[in-house]
Amino acid sequence: MRRVIVLEHITMDGVIQAPGGVTEDISGDFAYGGWIAPYSDPILGTALRSQMNKSFDLLLGRKTYDIWAPYWPHHADIWPGVNSATKYVVSNSMTLGEWNPSVFLNGDVAEKVAKIKQQRGPDLHVWGSSNLIQTLIKHDLIDEFWLMIYPITLGVGKRLFTDGTIPATFKVTESKVTPKGVIIVNYERERQSQSKIDEPLSHAK
Repeated sequence: MRRVIVLEHITMDGVIQAPGGVTEDISGDFAYGGWIAPYSDPILGTALRSQMNKSFDLLLGRKTYDIWAPYWPHHADIWPGVNSATKYVVSNSMTLGEWNPSVFLNGDVAEKVAKIKQQRGPDLHVWGSSNLIQTLIKHDLIDEFWLMIYPITLGVGKRLFTDGTIPATFKVTESKVTPKGVIIVNYERERQSQSKIDEPLSHAK
């Protein structure tokens, strides 16, 4: 079974919007793009390269795909595996793209992702894709969150966890802190523990 792994740069208050650049995603008049820049260091870079060098396919929202498609084909030296990976792209209108191999998903996305997870192949890595992540969370399709938590709050912007977040438990399988205060942590979903959450919720009704 393939796992869905969400990898995100995230602020202390949960914002994941436009970490890499000023114009990366300005929707909602977001004015803080590029907020990860002051926190770069060798430890964080090594951790990122370790993830980027793993075997993976990509599961992306349309906006993230549109940002990445013009860039990564010309920067294969930085991330060689990204171009050969299959890109599963969630879009209600797009059916073809120039950044191949790409597969476009529409309709019941949760059902389609669940079926892809049952297929043989590498894990599915999700970067960015804030809207898609809400669907994955709602349908309990995420197996791991690999997060880089930055010592900064922004107060506004797209957040990783929103109103559709379901009760769930996780265990920490990896953690470290960089010299500049970025917490790198991997949370693995504990599905067998769901009954521990459901029980007190049912008593509260």
